[in-house]
Amino acid sequence: MNEPGARRGRGRPAVLTRERIVAAAIDVLDAEGLDALTMRRLGTQLGVSAMSLYRHLPNRDAVLAAVVDHLFAEAVIDLEADTPWPEALGRFAGAYRRMLLGHPQAVPLLATHPVDIDLGLELLAGLLDRFGAAGIPRQDALTAIQSIAVYVLGHALAQVGTPPGTDPPRLNGMAAVAFYDQWFEAGLRAMVSGFEGQLGQEH
Repeated sequence: MNEPGARRGRGRPAVLTRERIVAAAIDVLDAEGLDALTMRRLGTQLGVSAMSLYRHLPNRDAVLAAVVDHLFAEAVIDLEADTPWPEALGRFAGAYRRMLLGHPQAVPLLATHPVDIDLGLELLAGLLDRFGAAGIPRQDALTAIQSIAVYVLGHALAQVGTPPGTDPPRLNGMAAVAFYDQWFEAGLRAMVSGFEGQLGQEH
């Protein structure tokens, strides 16, 4: 196994790019948690000095923002043109939750750092189109999507969150996983049905 930042080819170091920095940041976050994700630690992970990172991302906040945007993009799914918006909304929620549970150390970060607005709207264009096809105004669609996203984040935080001074939770037990799955699905159905009834009546 190569060490972080190992030289490749004929002694030439791998080219440092924004994409490599973000990928390394996610690796550190997944393995060691948010507090460990510093510019110095990230430089060590990549085998470079921390100063060399600033040419691509100016500070730790910029790294965190880039990580949030990258992870949110992982949760966006392709939707067929004939997918009804309630189904599309449910599928988005499921994909978002799978991403969050796949990166449990990142859940508090996504809960406190919003996705870039322009990027978020671009990534959610397919989902917004499903609302538009049903004649639902964009602002109503955004309200529904944002409400579901907050529910997904809050539920994931309840599942993976670690109170200060405690050990990381153990979520491998099948009974615990089943409990959270059932809880999530029940709440999601209620929310989607509520929006379906509300928006269906209004439009």
